Amino acid sequence: MATNTRERAKKNAENRDKRPQAIAKYLRISSSKVIIVLDLIRGKRYEDAVNILSNTNKSASPLILKVLNSAAANAENNLNMSKDTLFVAECYATQGPTYKRMMPRAKGRGDRILKRTSHIRVILDEKQDVAKTIAKAKPSKTAASAEKKPEAPKKPEKKSEGATVKKTTTTPKPKSTPGKGAENPITETPNAKKPLGTKKEVVKKEGN
Repeated sequence: MATNTRERAKKNAENRDKRPQAIAKYLRISSSKVIIVLDLIRGKRYEDAVNILSNTNKSASPLILKVLNSAAANAENNLNMSKDTLFVAECYATQGPTYKRMMPRAKGRGDRILKRTSHIRVILDEKQDVAKTIAKAKPSKTAASAEKKPEAPKKPEKKSEGATVKKTTTTPKPKSTPGKGAENPITETPNAKKPLGTKKEVVKKEGN
């Protein structure tokens, strides 16, 4: 019996799905409500699925978003995958155990309340075409370091003193307007006007 169980365990390990995935169990929400949201992200790219869930006004959206981010983290940390190449390959919700409660009614009766739970599983996969293009676009570290070498800063060329020519802007001087006697300066004082008469002469005239 022990040999059969070991062989089965090996076969199960070989046939196990090795794609990155995450599961959330015993969530207090009906599986029918979860399936409505899962249909929106099935087959979408990881980034598109995150945008859809963050903008969908449903009670299941934040729960599915947590499972999606957990699956992407498993892919990035455990399998060395890039989030840019991931897409939602499979996503489904199954019904979990149901909690039974009772609501008292009139005349001693009671109605049954069924509080359902669900299990959410999200499986991601990598698009090979996108992964190849990203791998080609990213050069290796050795090649990048060999191609891109820091260039030495260029020193400014020193010009000889004789070669430097200082440009002086000459502003035209305003023409001076010479006076009348500027061209022929007069050495002698100009003739002053003689007064009509002195004070003595004026007095004599009044006496006569």
